Amino acid sequence: MARAAAISETVGASPGPPLWAVSLLSAAVLAYEILLMRLFSIIQWHHFAYMMISVALLGYGAAGTLVALAGRGLVVRYAQVFVTAAALFGICAVAGFLLAQDVGFDPLEMLWDPRQPLRLFAIYVLLFVPFFCAASAVCLTFTRFGSAAARIYSADILGAGAGSLAILAAMFIVPSISALLFVGSLGLAAAAVAAWSCRMRPRGLAPGSLAIAVLLPLVPGDWIRLHPSEFKELSQALQVTGARTVAERSSPLGLLTIVDSPVVPFRQAPGLSLNAPDEPPPQLGMFVDGDGPSALTRYDGRREPLAYLDYLTSAVPYHLITRPRTLVLGAGAGADVLAAIYHNARTIDAVELNPQVVDLVEQRFGDFSGRPYSAPAVRLHIDEARGFVTRHPEAFDVIDVALLDAFGASSAGLYALSESYLYTVEALDAYLDRLHPNGVLAITRWVNLPPRDVLKLFATAIAALEQRGVPQPGRQLALIRGWKTATVLVKNGDFTADDIARMREFCRARSFDADYFPGVEAADTNRYNVLDTSEFYDGARALLGPERTSFIERYKFAIAPATDDRPHFFHFFRWRALPQLLALKGRGGLPLLEWGYPVLIATLAQAMLASVALIMLPLVMWRRGKNRVPARPSRVAVAIYFAAVGFAFMFIEIAFIQKFVLFLAHPLYAVAVVLCSFLIFAGLGSRYSPRLQRGSSAAPRIGWPVAAIAALALAYLFGLSVMFRYLMPLADPLRILGSIVLIAPLGFGMGMPFPLGISRLAASAESLIPWAWGINACASVVAAILATVLAIHLGFAAVIVLAVVLYAIAFFAWRRG
Repeated sequence: MARAAAISETVGASPGPPLWAVSLLSAAVLAYEILLMRLFSIIQWHHFAYMMISVALLGYGAAGTLVALAGRGLVVRYAQVFVTAAALFGICAVAGFLLAQDVGFDPLEMLWDPRQPLRLFAIYVLLFVPFFCAASAVCLTFTRFGSAAARIYSADILGAGAGSLAILAAMFIVPSISALLFVGSLGLAAAAVAAWSCRMRPRGLAPGSLAIAVLLPLVPGDWIRLHPSEFKELSQALQVTGARTVAERSSPLGLLTIVDSPVVPFRQAPGLSLNAPDEPPPQLGMFVDGDGPSALTRYDGRREPLAYLDYLTSAVPYHLITRPRTLVLGAGAGADVLAAIYHNARTIDAVELNPQVVDLVEQRFGDFSGRPYSAPAVRLHIDEARGFVTRHPEAFDVIDVALLDAFGASSAGLYALSESYLYTVEALDAYLDRLHPNGVLAITRWVNLPPRDVLKLFATAIAALEQRGVPQPGRQLALIRGWKTATVLVKNGDFTADDIARMREFCRARSFDADYFPGVEAADTNRYNVLDTSEFYDGARALLGPERTSFIERYKFAIAPATDDRPHFFHFFRWRALPQLLALKGRGGLPLLEWGYPVLIATLAQAMLASVALIMLPLVMWRRGKNRVPARPSRVAVAIYFAAVGFAFMFIEIAFIQKFVLFLAHPLYAVAVVLCSFLIFAGLGSRYSPRLQRGSSAAPRIGWPVAAIAALALAYLFGLSVMFRYLMPLADPLRILGSIVLIAPLGFGMGMPFPLGISRLAASAESLIPWAWGINACASVVAAILATVLAIHLGFAAVIVLAVVLYAIAFFAWRRG
């Protein structure tokens, strides 16, 4: 007590925790984390951004270790440390990223250039520093004001929720790189508020910090620029003589860049037959986050210049159905809409998620594009593809799922960590529900060798048809392959002899291979785009045969059907294929390696090793007598409790974001609504948690929140799909409101275990607070990575069940502590 009184007297200028400063700093940190994912996806690729930021977030664990080992010296200087750390976060958040993008890291050379690991480590350090600074300030606040843990935690996560929403809004208003200055300003504003709250001297410190925070966003845009990797498709395109950027749009959905190349014109027609009599009209290249391009084609209202569109594999359904009612999912720059116009589709419904794409096509370059979305037969829908199909009852003759990703990204496995609900069993079932009898679903994918995309899609189509009760799925499937693309056809009915004759003639005239159709023989396949073996034909036959399960298990890539619970369609990697793929490195075969999954595992290993080191270091130091800690509660129980709570919270949050993506039918809505709702209601739960500390027994205090969390999580696991089915037809605002109502009780309960644990330590083992806080932080970082690994292999339902088990483990650790 004497020690606590001495500390209180030393920092007595602070009447209580600077809650507003904590909120501002937490808002800045979460905004920075989200923004870094966006920025690094532009200058590098998504999975390497994931790796860099996940490791950098261990700055939170390192902060807990620092405060645990040097707590007394820092606590007595609380105000100075908090203000300094918050200000350093604001400065380093901006400077760290600007320096990191100039390090010269090239992930594609990691395996043979010894300098690349050192450059990656340099990026880790640059990103680690701002997270470490912010985390030190927050951790020290819990240590200094342990008895007010509920209020501090509430301010912490309420601020984080506001920050996540604010950064998404900011990225709609300003370019992503400019939003970086906004994050830096929040950090400096937190320092100013803390200086004022703690009545620090000199008196001008708070106004000075605030003035810098206000002025920082006014830094000229020319001073801060993004420097994308020279290996990204946009960088390569701009190296061509005369190529130039003619327009750019930025939002959380992507950085859109339009490039004109008059000297070496764009000729983008994926998989165009070598028999095509005419080349495409003049085009502009549209890049998303530096990947692509997709083609923005000149159209003057005449059909003749669009004749090349009849020489793509995706044109085959128009040779089976005359003047169809067509639905184009993922319309993008408009090539598939033009194909439907060329083939005299009766009506064309075009669905595009990003309104900025439509604005560029229809407004900025309307005279060039001919405004295809305003053509007489076309109806435009700004919507997510799967959500549109689910909510709109119209039926169609042809549903065209366009090429929605770049060839370079797809072939290098850059989407391996991304969930896609467009290619799951349930998605294909929903598409078939929207087809007229004898209508055709056409999905076009890139041809990769050895085959993976196409075979996985074919397997998914078989599963969807079997789920619909089709006894012989092979009668309703066809596979047309060109030299670069392949189109899988799924018919709402059996293919007839006339259909097959039309497909044969279509392929003969264009030198495409019909690798599967009902009644196909080996001699019918692999005739034009000849492979050493008939891998597509053999794969399709094996998937339709009795040994399907064995074939999928033996195949060198993961091609089991994707489902809504395991929606990682682009995950193909298998460890047993790694030696073979690495052996191709010297012959340019390395892009065959599905980079995303190995990087995810490497990130998980790094995070786990670093976390163990950070957790064990204080124990080693304490054992050597550097700091004395009480015998009770047990340090093992403390570690288990806070680790379990950290893992469980992140598992549920990540899994429910994915569950609500389908319901809200928009990835941004899901992130904004679910993340903010969890954090805000967890903050309210934290403020309520002190009321649970009134009682004779410690166990019931944590027991009620854990029981409520488990009951709600399991009830939602089995009941959400039914609720979503009834609520899906509602308008967007009502579905958002419904999501908030559903998340509120679960988030409220999840906000209690952590502050209850900190409050218990404040009463019995104050010196363990920073160590416990660091364990929780390390667990949260590892959990974010581990949740993705578990979802890939087991599904998101298993992640939720595991979270419930972890909360139960936390309860028993609490009782035994």
